[in-house]
Amino acid sequence: MALLEVKDLKTHLVSRRGVNKAVNGVTFSLDSGRSLGVVGESGSGKSMTASSILRLLPRPNGRLVGGSIRFDGEDLLAKSEAEMRRIRGGGIALILQDPMTSLNPVFSIGFQIAEAVRLHQRVDRRHVLDRVIDSLRRVRVPAPETRVDDYPHQFSGGMRQRVVGAISIACQPKLLIADEATTALDSTIQAQYLDLLRGLQRDLNLALLFITHDFGIVAKMCDDVAVMYAGRIVESCDVRAIFNRPAHPYTTALLEAVPRIDRRVDRLYAIPGATLGGFVELAGCSFANRCPLADDRCRGAKPPRVEVSPGHVSECWHAEGVFNTPRSFGPSGVIEPHAGAS
Repeated sequence: MALLEVKDLKTHLVSRRGVNKAVNGVTFSLDSGRSLGVVGESGSGKSMTASSILRLLPRPNGRLVGGSIRFDGEDLLAKSEAEMRRIRGGGIALILQDPMTSLNPVFSIGFQIAEAVRLHQRVDRRHVLDRVIDSLRRVRVPAPETRVDDYPHQFSGGMRQRVVGAISIACQPKLLIADEATTALDSTIQAQYLDLLRGLQRDLNLALLFITHDFGIVAKMCDDVAVMYAGRIVESCDVRAIFNRPAHPYTTALLEAVPRIDRRVDRLYAIPGATLGGFVELAGCSFANRCPLADDRCRGAKPPRVEVSPGHVSECWHAEGVFNTPRSFGPSGVIEPHAGAS
């Protein structure tokens, strides 16, 4: 049985403008010890999916209107708010992209980690400090015994992000959600932090849900990939298939937009047009207004979910054609995942 099972999840944001279908029928599963990358443009519904899993929707306009979320065999939508508070941080941990919004500047980092431990774990007071220091040591904070009393402003950006990671793992969660967790880091520190997360996942047998717009991170960190567009998962498969045999025009377009040093171009590729957003209800495919393969069928009816190979699913009328003609538009070539991708 999967650790996390999300089926036909629907989340709406209600405002004076109308109803924004931010998450519109998302389905995926994640096993213990596995990593799933959720990738797509800003506004595609990635972070809202994570917020829905944790039931941390914006109030009062965020509403879970359909679907199911099962974590470790339990229905999260049936949980009371008190029960969800125990699950958040205890069973499911969240790492956000900006550590300065995650850490309280007026409390020491040791106090903040200890607060999470006391809230979610039955640990004797005498052993809380040991758990705090051990968590800092696991995320490779130097001299944790002395730095435990330091404040967030005394740490660099990369070290603050490690402290956020220490808070996340201090309660020994089963699932770690990383929402653009490396966006605020420079490339060198980002690589170190990704190696750290990968090591933590392996050592603690964590399930990792990695939300990102960076295919380089997907290649390094993830076993499987789900590509989101306009609130739906339009393609899902293992990490190698997404790079070598994409089966959706949107995935192909995202890959073409990745800068590469092995090809010379006059300008970077950009996907034409813009996402219509969740306020607009279309009869056909939500990507049709930007897709070079779109025809009357695409504009007139919702595309089917097509299994182009075992475990490789695409929501597209042209899925078979795209799959059998890799990189169907833009510069040709095949991208290999980074070393370390499983």
